[in-house]
Amino acid sequence: MKKASGMSDRTSNIILTVVCAIVLFIVAYPLYYVVVASFSDPYEVYAGKTFLFPSGFTLDGYKGVFLNEGIVSGFLNSVKYTVIGTIFSVVMLYITAYPLAQKGLPGRKALSIFFLFTMYFAGGLVPTYLVVKQTGLVGSMWSLFLPGGVGVGNMIIVRNYFQNSIPRDLIEASEIDGCSKLRTFFSVVIPLSMPILAVMVVFSMVAYWNDWFTALIYLGGKGSPLPLVMRNILIKSSATASQAATISGGYAELNKLTELLKFCSMIVAALPMLVIYPFVQKYFEKGFMAGAVKG
Repeated sequence: MKKASGMSDRTSNIILTVVCAIVLFIVAYPLYYVVVASFSDPYEVYAGKTFLFPSGFTLDGYKGVFLNEGIVSGFLNSVKYTVIGTIFSVVMLYITAYPLAQKGLPGRKALSIFFLFTMYFAGGLVPTYLVVKQTGLVGSMWSLFLPGGVGVGNMIIVRNYFQNSIPRDLIEASEIDGCSKLRTFFSVVIPLSMPILAVMVVFSMVAYWNDWFTALIYLGGKGSPLPLVMRNILIKSSATASQAATISGGYAELNKLTELLKFCSMIVAALPMLVIYPFVQKYFEKGFMAGAVKG
């Protein structure tokens, strides 16, 4: 059967498949290239000899990554900050969004406007730093979580999900059966909101895992997460004589190891998110689209 435009379904499907394949290649190849480069000789990479397969195969970069105390400790710090921060942020989103989803909440409109106001108008870096300093959080890992514990944009998505995707009749039925509001929240609302919960968990995990600027401002070099450790490696453009003297081969060998560490540390930093995402991807479309509907 021909379409009105004269193009058959098979032809349009082939065109869409080709376009999607091209877009996938454009998006995925840079990551694949970094993976290949992490196993290749850096001089071969910069000579343009690396394209689809490693050139001058070597594992020295990964050995250097896992023997580097800064990268290992940064990885462990990032895991700790990401787990704690994700739990904290998701809990804050739920205990904020669920009450605002209840039409009978006193002052609901005023509270919603208050949260929305903070989404567009903020004090800026200096006032925020002064507040964090006055509260004694500078140097503490809690400075990474408390100042931005509630992402207003995410909170609005979760609130809309509660309003549009959880039947009010079901909540009322549980309350008629004798459940308290707290019991209803844990036994009815949370199980029914697993799709949006998965979305918010991934959003929070990615945000905390990739965050280096907050740690740079508040931690003062203590307990640096992996992105901050990587930043220090990536901006290290030259080696001093004292550094070169510690490695056999001098500057050339040190520069080679530094370039390998750049590629390998990128893979080590991205791998946890790449592994976790497929397990929650199935919830993404359902949870995000339902939460994005205006309530």
